[in-house]
Amino acid sequence: MDSSRFRGIIFDLDGTLLDTLTDLKNSLNAALRLHGLPERTTEEVRRFVGNGIAVLVERAVENGRSNPEYETVLTDIRRIYAEKSRETTAPYAGIPELLEALSAKGYLLAVVSNKPDAQVKSLCKAFFGGCIHTAIGQKEGVPLKPAPDPVYAAAEALGLPLSACVYVGDSEVDVQTARNAAVPCISVLWGFRDKDILLANGASTFAHTPAEMMQMF
Repeated sequence: MDSSRFRGIIFDLDGTLLDTLTDLKNSLNAALRLHGLPERTTEEVRRFVGNGIAVLVERAVENGRSNPEYETVLTDIRRIYAEKSRETTAPYAGIPELLEALSAKGYLLAVVSNKPDAQVKSLCKAFFGGCIHTAIGQKEGVPLKPAPDPVYAAAEALGLPLSACVYVGDSEVDVQTARNAAVPCISVLWGFRDKDILLANGASTFAHTPAEMMQMF
């Protein structure tokens, strides 16, 4: 990948910059327990995440949105996760150093996520300080990824054309998002999806570690 034309790097959050899996699993299972529903394993939750919390619950409860408990489980996990989103969540090893190095090189950095917007902004501020120039999460009336809208908004907030941006994520949702936004994609292999899943969804450029990704820029 020729990175010389890039001035902005737009990152996914969960599974790319932050390991949020345990807090998501614990919050989900706490909500499921309140309704006497079967709990889910870490590996199940790993497969379920990526399309936002409403889809996480849809995948976690039997019969999805047709389940009469769906809406109340969704309400409960939103409340619980708002309280537990930082209990075990932390950046992946090497991520703070990567962001600091990219920022020092003059790249403008953004985050787009399917998490609620307030949580995205709060987590980015808590863990990454001033390295992230703009952070965008789920907002009322704005389509979630893989719709390209959040990527468009991030590029606009950075003051850059899409042609100067690259997208970085860990899942098939991120590959599809980049494709829909017509920007190049770097798929990271330390997150929530295996390489085979990413390849099956059209991923072609990979970073095994943050240090390897740094070498791309």
